[in-house]
Amino acid sequence: MKELSNEKPLIVGISGASGLIYAVRTLKFLLEADFTIDVVASKASYMVWQAENNIRMPAEPDLQEQFWREQAEVSTLGKLRCHRWGDVGATIASGSFRTQGMLIIPCSMSTVAKLANGLSSDLLERAADVQIKEGRPLVIVPRETPFSLIHLRNLTTLAETGVRIVPAIPAWYHKPQTIEDLVDFVIARSLDQLNIDCVPLTRWEGH
Repeated sequence: MKELSNEKPLIVGISGASGLIYAVRTLKFLLEADFTIDVVASKASYMVWQAENNIRMPAEPDLQEQFWREQAEVSTLGKLRCHRWGDVGATIASGSFRTQGMLIIPCSMSTVAKLANGLSSDLLERAADVQIKEGRPLVIVPRETPFSLIHLRNLTTLAETGVRIVPAIPAWYHKPQTIEDLVDFVIARSLDQLNIDCVPLTRWEGH
């Protein structure tokens, strides 16, 4: 796989699945590594954020950029652009806008179903559909349990199109001590699929 630089933007999609800590820490590591990031959060993610953290996520792009930087605790590094969930005229909605690819973290089963069936009702889904049709890397981190047969079939359909699927399932060989250690393992393995190595991780070195 060709080594990716941090010059072309990476799209980070944040859907309405539980586990928004995955999104926050992903942005933290990418910004600290000076990446250019385009962020789009789905409408449902606003409600999930309120439920999980009792914090209101702003809809205005400028305010949302400040919001994510505050959550990630990275005030100046990297470049961060936020898009409204319904703005299907945004740059990332077009295949002519060059990107490194896209990571959806966490990814809801509703988003999985729509992508598997070629449906795009908002900017997150449209941006992901663009990555698929352009043959660019798309990585999803589904956060659901248990998987139904419908979920598995939809995930299989995406895998058959080349989408990389990294379930939010951590390992223990790196001897995690905190919740963040478990979260960071999943983020590191997700970014591995994009050939990005910016998360401190004790990797398996054999016996």
